[in-house]
This record gives sequence, structure tokens and C-alpha cells, in this order.
Amino acid sequence: MAKFDVVDLDLKKVSEIELSDDIFGAEPNTHLFYEVAKMQQINRRRGTVGVKNTSLVSGGGKKPWKQKGTGRARQGSIRASHWVGGGKAMAPKARDYFYRPPRKVRRGALRAVLSLRAREKQIIILDGFKLDAPKSKQAFEVLTRRLKLQNALVIDERGNTNLHRSVRNLAKFDVLPPEGLNLESVLKHSHLVLTSAAAKALEGALS
Repeated sequence: MAKFDVVDLDLKKVSEIELSDDIFGAEPNTHLFYEVAKMQQINRRRGTVGVKNTSLVSGGGKKPWKQKGTGRARQGSIRASHWVGGGKAMAPKARDYFYRPPRKVRRGALRAVLSLRAREKQIIILDGFKLDAPKSKQAFEVLTRRLKLQNALVIDERGNTNLHRSVRNLAKFDVLPPEGLNLESVLKHSHLVLTSAAAKALEGALS
């Protein structure tokens, strides 16, 4: 079991917490990072391009003139791709880019990225992060002046609505519940701020 210091909002140690080595002490795996980051990025891609080919353009069912004897080039339809108003030759088609690696890969990537942040000593575990009201200014002062952070992802339970409403408005900070933790959000921020309850929730979900 890995031991971490639990601090208050002034970075003073108040206790210790033991967390599983399988989750906070695993070897970083760049291939797992690649697979899960690819999943998150490609699943945002919308394959909704709509271009009509010759068979989809309305009209042009009749041969414009007879095959021979007119002195003009042979034509089969006024909706062929070389006609004005015709269909697009070799048009791109709507498609679904959905990609989802196996569950073990997704969970393994989260364990690896949490272990990476722990190895870099960029995880701060708080005994609690309570705010009196949903005020972004108050949350910003706590994160920047008291915790001395410039860029961080905050993880706390969904029930702490004041914290979630306050941090989500900050440009260089983000907040998620434990069940919403994802690889891209962790990698995008230099530090990870967890409450002890959120750390235990992650340990239970990923073990």
C-alpha cells in the first residue's frame, strides 16, 4: 500500500492515507495512454458529411437525347457528375467513427495515469474542500494562493455542489466527480487535487 499525506487547504499535514499500489503505484504504460486518448478524441468526431452522388440527386431519369445521330457526345443523365447540378463523383459518405477499446484497457489507462501523477509528486490529497457558496473567486483564491497551483484538475464527490459550480467556471482549472475521471482531463492538467473521499472512491472503482 502506498502512503500519501493528507493536507488541509493551507498545505499543512493533518493525517496519512493508504492507497493501493495497483492504482497509485503501477507502471505507466504509454500504449494504454494512446489507445484511450484516441478513443476520447475520435468519438468526438461527427461523421455527418452529406454529399449526394449521381444516384441520390433528384431528376435526370431520362436520357437527355438519343445515343446516335445528333452529333453530340453520348450522355446518359443530366445528373452525372460532369453536369451542372449533377452529383458529386466519389462523394464522401456519412459514417460512424465510434471506437471503444476493452474495459481492461480503459481502466488500466486510468490506473497508469494516476500512478504517473503520483510518481511525479503532483497529486495533492485534501481532507476536504468545502466552500460556503458557489463562488468562483473564492475557489480561485484557494487554488492559486493557498494551494499554490496554476493548473489543476479537482476531483470530489458529486454532492459537493458548491465546489463543482465554483471551479467549473475557471479557465485553467476543472472539476469532476470520481466517476467522471478520464485520461484526457488528467493529462491536460499539471496537478491532480483529490479529496480523501474521492481517492477512496477511485480506489474502490478501479481495484
